[in-house]
Amino acid sequence: MEAVPDIRAEYIETGSATVDPSISAPSSASPAPSVARPSPRTRSRLSAEHLRIRLGLQQRAAENIRRHLFRASRRLAVLLAADVAAVCAVGLTVSALRESGLLGPAVARAMGDLFPPGRLLGGQYLVAFLLGLYLAGNYGAGDQRRGPWRLFAGVSIGALLQMWSVVWGRGFDMVAVQYGFTALVVWGVIVAERLTLDWLVARAGPPDRHAARTLFVGQAEDCREAATNPTFRGGDEYARVGFLDLRHPPAGDALGQLSDLPRVLHDQRVETVVVCGFLPDRDLQEVVNIALAAGCQLLAVPRSVELANVHPSLIWSRGHPLMDLSAPMLKGPQLVLKRVVDLIGATLGLILLSPVMLLVAAAVKLDSRGPVFFRQERIGVGGRRFWVWKFRTMFQGVSDEVHRDLVTRMLAGDEINTAHAAHDGTAVFKLVNDARVTEVGRFLRRTSLDELPQLFNVLRGEMSLVGPRPPVRYEFEAYDHWQFDRLRVRPGITGLWQVSGRNRLSYLQMCELDVEYVRHWSIGLDLRILLRTIPVVLLNSGRAA
Repeated sequence: MEAVPDIRAEYIETGSATVDPSISAPSSASPAPSVARPSPRTRSRLSAEHLRIRLGLQQRAAENIRRHLFRASRRLAVLLAADVAAVCAVGLTVSALRESGLLGPAVARAMGDLFPPGRLLGGQYLVAFLLGLYLAGNYGAGDQRRGPWRLFAGVSIGALLQMWSVVWGRGFDMVAVQYGFTALVVWGVIVAERLTLDWLVARAGPPDRHAARTLFVGQAEDCREAATNPTFRGGDEYARVGFLDLRHPPAGDALGQLSDLPRVLHDQRVETVVVCGFLPDRDLQEVVNIALAAGCQLLAVPRSVELANVHPSLIWSRGHPLMDLSAPMLKGPQLVLKRVVDLIGATLGLILLSPVMLLVAAAVKLDSRGPVFFRQERIGVGGRRFWVWKFRTMFQGVSDEVHRDLVTRMLAGDEINTAHAAHDGTAVFKLVNDARVTEVGRFLRRTSLDELPQLFNVLRGEMSLVGPRPPVRYEFEAYDHWQFDRLRVRPGITGLWQVSGRNRLSYLQMCELDVEYVRHWSIGLDLRILLRTIPVVLLNSGRAA
């Protein structure tokens, strides 16, 4: 069998995530539950089979997230359309009764008093009504969309949002009666509409082809019981693919045991994992790490959960409780927002900094012989390779052996011999007075101007404004289990490492900060890092060069 680093390099070259279904991942290959630094003596290399499965799951994570986002968007679109149709139906019915006098003059006059013309069919009411439902949480998952009292709160908020604009002109008493009666009627219709919608979906025919492929994990009897839950039995939201048994050997109708989780997630294209019954904390942590790395939704039939890296929250679906084990990371809508921020930020950055980039390009060209730009192969999300672009800071044709040797010793935990003295005598973990670097290159590194061409990588979707530092191939080939979490998100131009000490931190400390960023991913954290990057660059904190 070939050495692991060679197989990893071959995997990157092909980009293939194909896995032999007969291969099982070893149960001891779960990522570490914390960011604690492993001892160099206990470091182990992943098998080639496990590596392919693990990176294959990470590469499919984006697809799973997109499918979950598609389902949520479709649910929102259907509910919005049904709600607007329901309100319009009420408006047309009231208008017909008011104008035609079908039920007599008294009813027509009452309709005119309680429902002024243009009220229910007006754009103002529709906007206020939909906004009220949204603020009350009526477009969420599970039972949020059908709870009568939550729907009443949403309809009431919509009525109040529109009522304030006419209170002064017509008097509070009459307006309150009109809007209150309107809210009651619309509420009754909306409750009936939501219940009818669920009834139609349940009886529309075969299970939804967009239902999330769902795997159960736990004791065999717990999984079988959970699979009978109405939420999973209907087939419109979740499509059951089977279960993994915790026992050894597993039950005859099981797809395997816990050690088979990466393989089963990959082969069965699982999008949702349901934890059933009680799992020991170590086993549960393994399920959490692997499922979230694959971009799967993670649910649990309720139990007490006290784990790092997940935020348990209770949701109700068809009258039954489920525990949503969400990681503190970006969900589908937040990922869209992050991408929008990246595109806007990179575009504005290129426009505003184009004069600076032209000056830098001229300085690089005049300073030494060779191209203006330098490109280097890096490893991105899910182990995919890409070319990162920088302004050239070294002489043309120099070897990378010095840096490769430094990184190798850093990965081995040799912090004593890899630390160098900076100009002020403090220790930095980088090459100091590197003869390969040009004079202009030293200035560019100190000011981080050499990183500006990476804005093009952001536009191409290979990088983000904020994220882990993208490793070179020989770093990736020496990764330990826990370091693979760095590949769960797009690498960034700046990140938590850059604003927390930069080159004053050892390589393993840098990896730990990158993993911490991935596990605490949020838009707010990205914005804080972007703001902290400005003084770090201006003051050269951490001594970039």
